[in-house]
Amino acid sequence: MLKEAGESMEGGVGGKWGERDPAGPSAVEKVIPGMSLVPLLWGIDSIEHRGNGQQKFIASFFGPSLGMEKINFSGGEPFIQDRGEFVGELVQFCKQELELPSVSIVSNGSLIRKQWFQKYGEYLDILAISCDSFDEDVNVLIGRRQGKKNHVENLHKLRQWCREYAVAFKINSVINRFNVEEDMNEQIKALNPVRWKVFQCLLIEGENSGEDALREAEKFVISDEDFDRFLDRHKDVSCLVPESNQKMRDSYLILDEYMRFLNCRNGRKEPSKSILDVGVEAAIKFSGFDEKMFLKRGGKYVWSKADMKLDW
Repeated sequence: MLKEAGESMEGGVGGKWGERDPAGPSAVEKVIPGMSLVPLLWGIDSIEHRGNGQQKFIASFFGPSLGMEKINFSGGEPFIQDRGEFVGELVQFCKQELELPSVSIVSNGSLIRKQWFQKYGEYLDILAISCDSFDEDVNVLIGRRQGKKNHVENLHKLRQWCREYAVAFKINSVINRFNVEEDMNEQIKALNPVRWKVFQCLLIEGENSGEDALREAEKFVISDEDFDRFLDRHKDVSCLVPESNQKMRDSYLILDEYMRFLNCRNGRKEPSKSILDVGVEAAIKFSGFDEKMFLKRGGKYVWSKADMKLDW
């Protein structure tokens, strides 16, 4: 059964740089026997859409028996499939059936509707919205264009819906050549997210760098000194969680559409054997995961809204 499920998976990666979060598809925080807490990255739209049955099967593969604590759906854009119904049903399944302490989503926010919150908000702990700039012209340069929508105005609308439906609000920003000089203090403090993840633009050979790259990110790269200056400018923002290239590269477990761990230690994603063939414990040995760096970058935090003392 596991083999058949693995053979039915097909990859599909699209979009320009800036439409995906730098850490990869998604994060599943879990405990594997013999190891401490580790994050697992997996994108729900990296597998051909054949209905929620297959996705729920994969999610349950990392269920309570292995001590999974948190799952984070990302992509691509999770709300593309069935106008959000697809990811909504997965969120509900993971909260109700798997009884996970935390279920979260990373999205650019362009396709989220209030009706989605009304139906699925109670099952979602954290909604992270990607916002790289509060200047709409810069968002266009970066690739955050949302058709006729204003990305910043939409961000504030989503923030309000999170308050109304008791969903913790988070912001992810990739700092790059086009926004590194921006002062975001006032806007971030006004939005008051539970976490503001600030990533330094990271190059991965074959993905956003090199001849076979799916997108080109070289023009977005900044130096460590530039990134440090941005962090210093925002040092008074209490919810800021920085991730430099050093912290980011090996502190995530990335699982691709064939259920293989991707080792990034050599600057590109080198796959292990599929966990559907050899199991999690065998495959994870080739992941290149740095658990100490995961903890150092703040990968373990209060991620269940039941444990957050928030003024909704």
